[in-house]
Parts: sequence; C-alpha cells; structure tokens
Amino acid sequence: MAGSKEIRTKIKSVENTRKITRAMEMVAASKMRKAQERMRAARPYAEKIRNVAAHLSRANPEYKHPFLIKRDSIKNVGVIIITSDKGLCGGLNTNILRMVVNKMKGWEAQGQKISVCAIGNKGLGFMTRVGANIKSHLTGLGDTPHIEKLIGAVKVMLDAYVSGEIDAVYISYNGFINTMKQEPRVEQLLPLSGEGLQAPTGVTWDYIYEPDARVVVDELLVRYIESLVYNAVTENQASEQSARMVAMKAASDNAKNVIGELKLVYNKARQAAITKEISEIVGGAAAV
Repeated sequence: MAGSKEIRTKIKSVENTRKITRAMEMVAASKMRKAQERMRAARPYAEKIRNVAAHLSRANPEYKHPFLIKRDSIKNVGVIIITSDKGLCGGLNTNILRMVVNKMKGWEAQGQKISVCAIGNKGLGFMTRVGANIKSHLTGLGDTPHIEKLIGAVKVMLDAYVSGEIDAVYISYNGFINTMKQEPRVEQLLPLSGEGLQAPTGVTWDYIYEPDARVVVDELLVRYIESLVYNAVTENQASEQSARMVAMKAASDNAKNVIGELKLVYNKARQAAITKEISEIVGGAAAV
C-alpha cells in the first residue's frame, strides 16, 4: 500500500485537475449558449436565400448555372471538412473524421481522386498526417466565425468545380441536435440537387433582373453556397461547445469519484499506521 504522503499528493493533484475541468465546463456552457444563438440567427437568412434560389432555378430555364449541372462521370471529388480548432470535446472530431475516411475509401475504390478543404485545426492536422491532397485550409476561426474569413477557402473549391477540375463537392460537419447529441453528417454540396432548392410553398415567380439574369443568378448561387458553409460552421461550433461541456462534466464527476476512492485508501493507510504504533507501544510496555 502506498504511503500516506504519496496518497495525499495524489488527492491534491486530482483536486487541482477537477478545478480545471469544472472551470472549462462552465466556460463551455457559456460559449454553447452564444454558439446556439448564432446558429439560430443564421437560419432565417439561409431559409430566405434558399427560397430565392429555388424561384430563380425554375424561373430561367434558358440559363443553367454550372452549380446545377450534373456531370456525366465523377472522376474527382472535393470534400470540405469542418472540425474544431481545439480538442477536449469528447469524440466529436473523431466521429466526423472516421465518417469522412470511410467515404474517402469508397470513392478511392471507385477510382475517384479526392481533394480536401480543411476548416479547423484538427481536420487539417489529420488530413496532413494521412497524406490527403489539401487544396485549401482555414484555421483560427475563433468563437465568432465570420463569413468573410470562410469565402477564400471555399472559393478555391467552387472555382475548381466550375473549371471542371472537381466533379462533385461534399461538405462534412457535426450537426447540432441537442446538448447531449451531435450528429456527424456528410452532404453533397455541388452539384445542387433539385430537392435542396424546393420552395416550401410550392409557388414560384420571376424577378426583374439588373443588369441581367445571368449576372444575378451567378452571384446569388455563390452566396447560397457560402451561406450553406457558414451554417455548417455555426452548427459545428454549437456541437463543439456542447460536446466539450458534457466531456468536462464527465471528467469532473470522474475526478470526484477518484478523490473519494483515494480518501478511503488514505484513511485505511492512516488507521493501519495508528494501529501499528499502538501495537508497538503496548508491546514495548509489556516488555518493560
């Protein structure tokens, strides 16, 4: 059995660790609420631009934007991977990266080449280690992501799709379900499917275009894709803070249990030492 001093040192160390995890849990809870507010605030704009894109896609059948044209054969696939910049959030990043790797193995089995856009330090580090072809990356978004920072990395993938270098683009992120559940998702971003551009009311109308329809539609669909990526980033950040809060709470609870077990061991060692001292004193007195 370990000595009393060694056990006291272990108890002090675990108590210090528990203080850190408790503090991180409270910080994550505060950030989670703000991240959820940003996620909910982004949804009305995304819904509105989705409706406008749906109307435009059907109002101008004579002009077909490249984002709406499905390629005959898919030889090159682009993947936008959204992960966190920091760890200590449970299996959040592991789950989404495992799903992406399984998808990549399936594409490679079909003879398709893969290009990666990594948003987040964890995804960038993982893809670098596995030797993936990284076309663009973005790290250090912070707690408040701005769409202006996302445009550069995303535009690389959009330009590659328009030029024919990439035949399909997918986006992977963690969707926020609730505080206790986050769902890893891999969705097709390009070409845009007809289901993703359905107006909820089923009613469409045309617009007056200035300077002309082609310029308006080109600009709008690019903004539409950017809004989808921004939504995915806000969803992933809300998921990150929720997972971190749950993970830190579990770590704090585990530390509390470990402290209780160590205190029990310490008390047993202390009682054994006292009993030994009493026995030595009684034995010495009897000898005298």
